[in-house]
Amino acid sequence: MKLYFHPMSGNSRRALLVAAHLEVPLERIVVDLPKGEQRGAPHLQLNPNGLVPVLDDDGFLLWESRAIMQYLAEKTPGQTLFPADARGRADVNRWLFWCGAHMAPANTVLVFENFVKPLTGRGPADPAEVARGEALIAKHAPVLDAHLAGRTWVSQDRLTLADYSLAASFALAGPARLPIRDYANIRAWLGRVQELEAWKRTAPPVPPPASHS
Repeated sequence: MKLYFHPMSGNSRRALLVAAHLEVPLERIVVDLPKGEQRGAPHLQLNPNGLVPVLDDDGFLLWESRAIMQYLAEKTPGQTLFPADARGRADVNRWLFWCGAHMAPANTVLVFENFVKPLTGRGPADPAEVARGEALIAKHAPVLDAHLAGRTWVSQDRLTLADYSLAASFALAGPARLPIRDYANIRAWLGRVQELEAWKRTAPPVPPPASHS
């Protein structure tokens, strides 16, 4: 299987985390996002949305990070990241969809403004966008923080795809200055995820910011 990805992409990180956890061998092909390679015709043939990651399993092209997570789990006998029973699977899916609809988009605003812009020399953060991102996090983070009270993991009392999906959206919490200091349950849970071998093995190198000289 081939994975077209970028090491700084949170969406790519989701696929990498599951592959690392399940020890699924992947041929990794970097798509140069800063140079716009994702918008070129060759990549658009893989994913018409012009995004990463894309999984190529012997000609079966699959995009959308959470669909890739589920597919890798489904193909791995004996895995426990994605439950087999209907209620367990629905609960994990609930958090996958919630992450995609609410938490990840909220975090992405500040990742772009506070991390991507300075990294790529696109100028200073837009105060209005920063305020919008902080407001979105203030709306959604309390839901996750309250849910994690008294829990070690997000779903099923064990590590699942839900943890990897959500944690990937917080991967750049420090450099993106995500306002999560007051959410002790989220921070404790993130600490547990960051101790996992799959997390350590998929950590991207953080390059220095672009020079403005």
